[in-house]
Amino acid sequence: MSQLTNEYLVELAREFGSPLYVYNANQISDQYAKLEAAFSECNARFFYACKALSNINILKYVESIGASLDCVSINEVKLGLKAGFTPDRILFTPNCVDFAEIDEGKQLGVNLNIDNISILEQFGTKYGGSYPICIRFNPHIMGGGNYKISTGHIDSKFGISIHQMRHIERVVKSTGLHVAGIHMHTGSDIKDVNVFLQGLEVMFELATHFPKLEFIDLGSGFKVPYQDGDVQTDIELLGKKVTEAFKAYEKETGKKIQVWFEPGKFLVSESGYFIVKANVIKQTTATVFVGVNSGFNHLIRPMFYEAYHRIRNISNPYGSERIYTVVGNICETDTFAWDRTLNEVREGDLLVFYNAGAYGFEMSSNFNSRLKPAEIMVLDGKAHLIRKRDGFEDLLRNQIEVL
Repeated sequence: MSQLTNEYLVELAREFGSPLYVYNANQISDQYAKLEAAFSECNARFFYACKALSNINILKYVESIGASLDCVSINEVKLGLKAGFTPDRILFTPNCVDFAEIDEGKQLGVNLNIDNISILEQFGTKYGGSYPICIRFNPHIMGGGNYKISTGHIDSKFGISIHQMRHIERVVKSTGLHVAGIHMHTGSDIKDVNVFLQGLEVMFELATHFPKLEFIDLGSGFKVPYQDGDVQTDIELLGKKVTEAFKAYEKETGKKIQVWFEPGKFLVSESGYFIVKANVIKQTTATVFVGVNSGFNHLIRPMFYEAYHRIRNISNPYGSERIYTVVGNICETDTFAWDRTLNEVREGDLLVFYNAGAYGFEMSSNFNSRLKPAEIMVLDGKAHLIRKRDGFEDLLRNQIEVL
């Protein structure tokens, strides 16, 4: 893995300032190569879930290494087209959107993934079988880590329940819908490959209802390691098991079907580094706080889903180890890490958060009228500024003064 060194990250922070998001493009291609190797004996396609990180330069790079694109909004679709993806390499999987957004996706010629019976009825009534679609099912499988990122359980808003198959069949028959694919996604941070295999059994059963089926999409949710010794999805084992399952299915039915996946975090998480500066060291009767020049306005994951990020002091990496609680500068409790062992932190030191490539900058905001940080992409050892740091004028952009 082509990781960036502490010394190089310090240099970047000195050149571009902090807070700073840094993405190592070569780590993204390393991850993509792992997927291709794991599924080399299987007819597989990989659609990068760009909700994880949608900077246009990242999208262009992902396109250049051969991946397709998974989008959840029509603007992500348009970004993908602008980045160079052809419509056949884009999958559009929205939920709870107006039919007009689905219609626009159709006009743009992308693969449509529909997860609502009423939308199926509207689409079938308007277009019949003239345009192939995919149906997103809820397999009623509890997978993933935090409940907030589990999407296949019975209370989830995502997908059409597998128990509504009769209703779907009536819609397909009455409107002539051309169902080219079926889809499921149970959530994120899935450690056990058997979750995918369990879902695949459900998908194979559903496949018997769709004679023109071309692919089965198993979503993603591959677990990446966030801390030393962390369990992660065994991609090699998953590739082996999925390959075996599809070969058995082909032998049994005589049908060759592609398998699709939608890795987001898996591709970009480990490529990302978030660099912050220690503003203050504050000792209380119970805790020593490191107050940094950021907060959940820049990295909300620890506060939103209790996500863990490794943190290192990159400007004093050999200092004596001490226990700190790392907090932000926002007027709410924005604790990044409780009781974390770090090399001694001094005011002005630089800390780095690892695994910051997915849902970091993408979920940032201007809360407290704080400015969004810059983004850097490192490609083959050369740093490129791919988003300039906000200025004060950006806070007023699009506001209309009437007084």
